[in-house]
Amino acid sequence: MTHQDSAPVHLNASATGARLRRSPASRQAEVLQLLSEGGTVSVPELAVKLSVSQMTIRRDLMEMERNGTVCRPYGGAVLPQVGNTVVTDRVEPSFASRLLQNHDAKLRIALAAAHLGKQCRTLALDVGSTTFLAARYLSQYSHLKIFTNSLRVAHDIAPAKAEIYLAGGRMRPDEMSIGGSAALRQFSSLWFDIAFVGISGLTGEGIYDYAFEDAELKRLYLERSSQKVVLCDASKFQRMSLVHLATLEQIDTLITEQAPPPALSAMIAAANIEVIIAPALPPDA
Repeated sequence: MTHQDSAPVHLNASATGARLRRSPASRQAEVLQLLSEGGTVSVPELAVKLSVSQMTIRRDLMEMERNGTVCRPYGGAVLPQVGNTVVTDRVEPSFASRLLQNHDAKLRIALAAAHLGKQCRTLALDVGSTTFLAARYLSQYSHLKIFTNSLRVAHDIAPAKAEIYLAGGRMRPDEMSIGGSAALRQFSSLWFDIAFVGISGLTGEGIYDYAFEDAELKRLYLERSSQKVVLCDASKFQRMSLVHLATLEQIDTLITEQAPPPALSAMIAAANIEVIIAPALPPDA
């Protein structure tokens, strides 16, 4: 089942401004965009389009191959095959890199999540780049109580109209996520109307994440919410990583920007998951 919602919400411009920097993460995000448009690119072509040397491009592609975001045939790059083949990601990219990758798709998903979440009162918000963007949309709703283990989210949206509750515990530096037994104890007595969970991959076996440090709170959010929502852009279909979080049957809703490939769609349908395809962004989003 699919659903679309297109009501506009304004976003802090700092998220889009980051795309203009020519950092390695920015170049790599543009490589992924070019691949999504054309299917394949060559090293000379990328060097010209990005105004850098071919050696710089080769270094970028080598890093992207290690992260599992591209495959490198001789002299260029292609996206990993998405279909029945499952790709294993062994290295967690930095938060800054993930925020730039598939940024427009993540904004679409974040806005659709906010339209769904604004109907609730208590909301659990996981760590991750897409949930970070969703927080910016959700923070404008004064009736919401947002519970999160993301220090980055709490800092970024303060002051917010929504009430923000932050778990206490040990912080994982790059992700700025709070975890450990103290955080689990604090949130384990709560029940949420809805939970938004970020993931690194989705296959017929379920959902995955890179870091076992964050996995326990992700599972807690799924266990203690009336509606369990996964935010997942299409680049994560048929990908797995270190930690298996949950089976498909433990998910209620998937928000993404395009339909999963047929084989995966069939398994998602069999698990009775509602699929929300996020519409294109309105001009003022």
